[in-house]
Amino acid sequence: MNWSLLAAFWLVSFSLVMTPGADWAYAISAGLRDRAIVPAVGGMLLGYVLITLVVAAGVGALVASVPSVLAVLTIVGAAYLLYLGVSVIVDPPVPTAGSDDGTTAFGWMIRGFGISGLNPKALLLFLALLPQFTSTAAAWPIAGQITAMGFVQIVNCAVIYSVVGIGSRVVLRTRPTVARRVSQLSGAAMILIAIVLIAEQILVWYAH
Repeated sequence: MNWSLLAAFWLVSFSLVMTPGADWAYAISAGLRDRAIVPAVGGMLLGYVLITLVVAAGVGALVASVPSVLAVLTIVGAAYLLYLGVSVIVDPPVPTAGSDDGTTAFGWMIRGFGISGLNPKALLLFLALLPQFTSTAAAWPIAGQITAMGFVQIVNCAVIYSVVGIGSRVVLRTRPTVARRVSQLSGAAMILIAIVLIAEQILVWYAH
């Protein structure tokens, strides 16, 4: 597949994963309890696996048959990144560990799966974001490219959420300003990426 597009997607994915939200809060909650990080993070990853497969099966075929859909999804995805980036800078979220009554590993996993896999905002984000980094000229089919990028997102989530869970007691619990600064930097990166995506799409329109 197009490795430059994959690298660009990795940057977007990393920026999104680094933005504190429901996943961060759940990882923190698991980190403050014994033997809960692995099942909690594993459950969230399974949720993203489900979303990736759904998007690859449906949107991949649509983009392949109607190339103009890719342009629409690019603008939608860029607008969403712009909105999210501005929101994060204006009001940077600082995650807090909430109470959770999942006392078994299976309970932590199921809750994690629900947070990511059953989150309509996560599905909408994948629908808008993944297809715009595909290329019809690549050797891999569109569905394969989407699946590959979905698993890049999953790897990023696995690393970041594990670090968040492990470091929650030491870092975020004692220094909440760290989370705020990370949020603001991620917001600025998302705004920059959104502007670049919109500018590239405008250039494509003028070229045609």
